[in-house]
Amino acid sequence: MFLPKYPDNPTPPPTHTHTPTTTNPAPVQRALPAVSIDKNTIAVVLVGGVVLTALLAAVAVTAISVAVAAVALRSLLRDHNRR
Repeated sequence: MFLPKYPDNPTPPPTHTHTPTTTNPAPVQRALPAVSIDKNTIAVVLVGGVVLTALLAAVAVTAISVAVAAVALRSLLRDHNRR
């Protein structure tokens, strides 16, 4: 089996070197559009958050109620089948 002989450093020298420029270009200043937030916007966001939180709570309460009803129904049916 033939194994090639490698030099001490198998990484070849870079073929392209970066030459830095003497002056740096000025950074680009990007102006962001002005956003005005008034009291109505804050009120709408707060009301929307309250409504979404209430809906999430309603879904959670419904899921817990269905789970409790399923456990109770299962217990009743199990007791009914034993008789």
